[in-house]
Amino acid sequence: MKTITKTLFISSTIPALAVSGAVPCQARHLKKAPRPNIVYIMMDDAGYGDFGCYGQKMIETPNIDALAATGIRFTQMYTVAPISSPSRCGLLTGLHSGHMQIRANDDYMGKKTLPTHAQMLADSTLEGQFPFASGTVTLGTVLKNAGYATGIIGKWGNGGPASTGAPNKMGFDYFFGYCDQREAHLYYPPFLWENNKRVYLDNKLIPTGTQLDEGADPMDIRSYDKYTQKTYSPDIMYDRVIKFVDRNTAGPFLLMWHPTIPHSAVQAPLDEVMHYVKKLGDEAPRKSADYFPSRYPHATYAAMITHLDKQIGGLVSELKRLGIYENTVIIVTSDNGPACNSNSPMEYFQSGGPFRCRKQWGKSSLHEGGIRMPFIVAWGSGLAPSVSNHIGMLDDMMPTFSDLSGAECPKTDGISILPTIEGRTGKQKQHDFLYWEYPRNNGWVAVRWGDWKGLLKKVLKGNDKMELYNLATDPREDHDVSTEHPDIVARMWKMAESSHVEPSNHNPFFMMDIPYPDKK
Repeated sequence: MKTITKTLFISSTIPALAVSGAVPCQARHLKKAPRPNIVYIMMDDAGYGDFGCYGQKMIETPNIDALAATGIRFTQMYTVAPISSPSRCGLLTGLHSGHMQIRANDDYMGKKTLPTHAQMLADSTLEGQFPFASGTVTLGTVLKNAGYATGIIGKWGNGGPASTGAPNKMGFDYFFGYCDQREAHLYYPPFLWENNKRVYLDNKLIPTGTQLDEGADPMDIRSYDKYTQKTYSPDIMYDRVIKFVDRNTAGPFLLMWHPTIPHSAVQAPLDEVMHYVKKLGDEAPRKSADYFPSRYPHATYAAMITHLDKQIGGLVSELKRLGIYENTVIIVTSDNGPACNSNSPMEYFQSGGPFRCRKQWGKSSLHEGGIRMPFIVAWGSGLAPSVSNHIGMLDDMMPTFSDLSGAECPKTDGISILPTIEGRTGKQKQHDFLYWEYPRNNGWVAVRWGDWKGLLKKVLKGNDKMELYNLATDPREDHDVSTEHPDIVARMWKMAESSHVEPSNHNPFFMMDIPYPDKK
């Protein structure tokens, strides 16, 4: 068991937080043990059930499973939001979706029309989603100020390269990857960003939505050759992951590795796809209006996850070779639940695990399949392997990383899970409740309080009937028991009302008029 000796103090400048359950975390100074490196691996649209250690039977994830076998596998860890940009915003700022700046995927940036891939290739100022405000304090800011080298490799999605929210303006010394998450739909992109400069790759632009050539046989794998080019973005990003670690062996460092796997479009090296074709059998090809057609969508999805799993194994080997694995905390998780589209076979693989797994029950919803995340913490050989039922949220990373690094933590909605990581479960503080809101798909609100979950759908359509589920007995959310427990529903309405603050940027895409009962 790892132990870290700390001197505690509470800064008198940290204000008390609102009744939403937010607490200021305590700054710590490390005395004996060296401060650990932190590697945070957040996949894109991977579901709770996509890894072997969470029950997946068809997709091979031996390296992720090995980390779980030597560390802690959490069963009740939640994302901050059910879709990309706001989930990353909450992770990086330590705020839940009722408090944070970015609450939906807003690609428009005030424009009347959405720029095409070709237009963004020609003009980089068109890239990016709604940005962080200037001066926003992020995980990068906090750990950089504590003396950590900070890097983020993969998908950003919280501001374009010309905006106030560019990664290098948000506390990260090094960035490599996609600024714009729509560009991240291209696994063979014409360019990626390295800090504030484009790195042009030996790929030509093939926009999403490009279909097979006229007359091409959809059953012939060679009909799909045009979609595979020279540089596969997960591989060049992995190369930068290894180089970042090699440059920072003296430590400490924070590496946020945010690969785009397995987000659509589904694309993977052909030999790895054929491994799964042999394993799973033949399947029908699929067209896709939004992404690319795929000859073997199931096999390709599985191959993507296994491809990244091999890279995670390679990173572990490199950390061991460098002699820093024992002092590196590795976390593996996802940004939100699995997608449901022509490229994402969530139902075939039961990517939602024990939760309902179909359209409107995964990504973009506040059902368990959309927000309950796989979450694994490994720390060399120093942890007691275990399964934790602690109820937490990814906004807990701000206070947790602050505790690990000895940094002073800003105001946050999170609670440090370091006691659970270190096996001091009796010292682990608990959230009073968890809160979500999502102003898309007609608007959603959710509250988790103990085993109870309140869920409000179609908020923007005027619905004010909160559903209630007991997750201990009904994790699939099959049985609404709200009429049997009006007192619990009333209490959850109060929790929701105490948690919602209109975003300070007043972006209409992020605002919701929630029908609280006391408004009537």
